[in-house]
Formats: sequence, structure tokens, C-alpha cells
Amino acid sequence: MTNKEKYKRTFAALHASENFMEVTAMKNTKRAHIPRLVAVCAAIALMLGLASLAYAADVGGIQRTIQLWIHGEQTNVVLDITHDGYTAYTATYTDADGTVHEQSGGGAASDLFGGVRPLTEEEIIEHLKLPNLEYRDDGTVWLYNFEQSIEITDKFDEDGVCRVQLLNGDETLYVSIVKGAPSFNISKHKFLD
Repeated sequence: MTNKEKYKRTFAALHASENFMEVTAMKNTKRAHIPRLVAVCAAIALMLGLASLAYAADVGGIQRTIQLWIHGEQTNVVLDITHDGYTAYTATYTDADGTVHEQSGGGAASDLFGGVRPLTEEEIIEHLKLPNLEYRDDGTVWLYNFEQSIEITDKFDEDGVCRVQLLNGDETLYVSIVKGAPSFNISKHKFLD
């Protein structure tokens, strides 16, 4: 006996019920799912549109809290970054005395071919991680690098230049400071004139 004959014999005893036509008719009527799918897609598009409006209302600004070493202490800093042809930032923090400090800056980077682009968020954060220089009211001058606090008041030579080598793990920074200047030169290779 072949498989075909076995199937015929097995299923020959089965008969379709009277409700067979109703079940078939129910199976063939398809419910329209397309309007529901369109409604879900429209809701998602609306949510994305509202999120874009909220982002645009902030003018594309990025605000986040980061930790930086300020005056030899690790400090929480609220960093607000905006882009408008160039990158601008405002860093706000509260010191141990409860005084709120704000530092602003920004800029753009240029390449060898004259192209200009806004600074990236990572470049701004790297800039903020550089050593800090402070001229105090008592006449002392301090240089801060991570947890290091170095008084450099007496380290200026007869030309008013101070050269300090800062170590942080495997990294060495060569810092050149002109007395009274608000900024300084930094190199990873040698002291700059």
C-alpha cells in the first residue's frame, strides 16, 4: 500500500461539517490593517517633528555636565555649547565657597587649505582640560594641572618668563608663561619661546 492510499483511507472517514462554509467565509474576509499602520506612522512622525522643534528651540545647543580639574580639585561643570558658524561654550561651576563661576570661549579650526570649521565638542573639552593659570590678589601666581597646584611666583627669570615642566602619568607638558599675561604656551615636545 502506498502513502497516497494510506492518506485516502485515513481521511476518507472525515466529513466536512455544515459550518465549513461560514468558517471559510470568515477566513477570507480580511480586516484592513493599513489605516492603523498609517496612524502609527503618523504618530511617530509627529513625535519626531516635536522633538526636532524642541531641539531647534534650543538653537542646537548641547548642555551636559562634565568633571574637570579646577584649581587642583575635581569639579562638576555644566558645559553649554552652541554652534553658529563657529563653536561657543559657557562653562559654569560652583566652588567650595558656593560662589558660581562662569568661563566662556569658543572658536573655529582652520586647515592647511584655508577651510574653516567649528570646533567639535571633544576639542572644547580637551581645551578645558589644559592647565589653569591664576594671578591671586595677594600677588602670588599659581599653575594648576589636574590635582597639582604649583606656586610659580618666584620661578620667573629676569625676562619675566617662567618655564614649568608638568607631569601627568606618561604625559609631559612644557609650559612657558610670561608674567602678567593671561595665557601661556604649552607643548608636548619642548619649551616654546
